Amino acid sequence: MSRMRDRVAIVTGAGGLIGATTAARIVEEGGAVLLVDSDEERLRDVAAGLQTDSADYVAADVTDSAAVSEYTNRAVEKFGGLDAVVLNAGIFGDGSMIDAYDETVFDRVLEVNMKGTWHGIRAAVPHLRSRGRGSIVITSSTQGISAYFASAAYTTSKHAVLGMARSAAMDLAADKIRVNAVHPGITDTAMMAYFHELGNPDDPASVQTAWEANIPMKRYADPREIANVMLFLVSDESSYCTGSSFVVDGGLSAFHGGPMA
Repeated sequence: MSRMRDRVAIVTGAGGLIGATTAARIVEEGGAVLLVDSDEERLRDVAAGLQTDSADYVAADVTDSAAVSEYTNRAVEKFGGLDAVVLNAGIFGDGSMIDAYDETVFDRVLEVNMKGTWHGIRAAVPHLRSRGRGSIVITSSTQGISAYFASAAYTTSKHAVLGMARSAAMDLAADKIRVNAVHPGITDTAMMAYFHELGNPDDPASVQTAWEANIPMKRYADPREIANVMLFLVSDESSYCTGSSFVVDGGLSAFHGGPMA
């Protein structure tokens, strides 16, 4: 497979399943990738699992603009350029109601999810521009187009990055740099395991069963199903897509909310 042959990408949040799987798909399609996450041990494991010289990793905090510039430059220096960035780093915060939300936690969620995305765009653009084209993919969420209980900071941040994707798409279209947002639905990841525990510490599996009942396709997404959309957007197959939202949620956001058979 060669959809990413001679292409270089950065994937943030690469220690998580969606980011790691996206990086793997890029490598499978012939690309080189720099993995970024705050968890160095997890990054090391992901990079080793790729079993290729076309992958490198950097442990970094995406809220540190200097660190973001540094790892972006490293990708360019190691692999000879930059063609795509998948800005996937994100945190949830906690499960407090909006009037009880801790301000420090709220600020941290916005700093990572929203400002970290902005840092990633700013650092990448000069390199993408020098290539004459490029693709930026931002991970939002179905909570970037809707909302759920007890997730004010996360929902706010994911709405914000959708606006950022659209704004960046307008600003960068003349440079042939495309910017799109992906809205994963409920996906089988560590974050969902946290939600299951939060919902019912005595029986986490019952939370998954209840949530799956409300998804038209009756199951969670596999991380590869999200990664395949990311791959489409960083490849030339999506050459006329910019400023768009791609919802990958098994029909959940289309569901009217009433009882399902």
